[in-house]
Amino acid sequence: MSDSHDRLPPLNALRAFEAAARRLSFTKAAEELNVTPGAISQHIRQLEDYAGTPLFRRTGRSVLLTDAAQAALPMVRDAFDQITEAGRIMQAPARKGRVLVSCAPSFAAKWLAPRLERFQTHHPGIEAWVSADSHLTDFTTADADIGIRYGAGMYDGLKAEKLLDETVLPICSPKLLEGPEAIRRPEDLARHTLIHDVSTDVDPSCPDWTSWLQARGVGDTVDGRRGPRFNQSALAIEAAATGRGVVLAKRAIAASDIESGRLIAPFADGSISVDYGYWLVWPKGRHLMEDVRTFIKWVKAEATRSEVAGV
Repeated sequence: MSDSHDRLPPLNALRAFEAAARRLSFTKAAEELNVTPGAISQHIRQLEDYAGTPLFRRTGRSVLLTDAAQAALPMVRDAFDQITEAGRIMQAPARKGRVLVSCAPSFAAKWLAPRLERFQTHHPGIEAWVSADSHLTDFTTADADIGIRYGAGMYDGLKAEKLLDETVLPICSPKLLEGPEAIRRPEDLARHTLIHDVSTDVDPSCPDWTSWLQARGVGDTVDGRRGPRFNQSALAIEAAATGRGVVLAKRAIAASDIESGRLIAPFADGSISVDYGYWLVWPKGRHLMEDVRTFIKWVKAEATRSEVAGV
């Protein structure tokens, strides 16, 4: 008869252990797994009985990992990643013809969605589903095949491929370039409303109106602090498109409106490059289905087209 320790550890207890170890909280692990904190505690006790050693040290509301738990956690996490990947491969026939892409609402609405008709035209057998979420995709719980993230490109546990660089520039309705108060020079902005994009994904290197105006030598004559603020880039751009004022916008988010003529850049030298960009991301080790690879190839071609066109 084999020793009891040759048996697999209880899988439900391992799942509770992984969640509690990652969140350093039984309560948060319970919320993630949709069970009670008492159930998490019971699973942990079951696993500690199996291991013959404590796995957590309780410190009030939070928990700390013992050395044994710390050593085991990476292997447990990798094992669940492989089980999840095995499940995705098993589901491949059912998932065929569908690609689920997760990205921020403004990028989804203003850059990706206007281009999806071209994808459907060229690939009628594949449906692209878009999940627009302000929060970063958690691939351990989300059903997304890939994500598009705005950032520096360093994401723990994820493979990241650059999709688009980003610049910011002042843009406005063409109506503001007409009449006696037409915008022709940066100092003319003193007579117009300045619209601010204060979305949570703003790059630390991204200039605000005050720094942009100072760089143009008009910081003393145009107050860069005044004007309405919007917590989503798409809302700020829509305000500008209706003629409400001038917005310092991300070019990629404004691209479709610039291409259609709804918005225009009043200054030839107004663009400033920023450190962040848009990245395609997916978990390391994930087997990308053929439909997903097809979408990635298409969206990269769209990004190249966008950058060559300057919108």
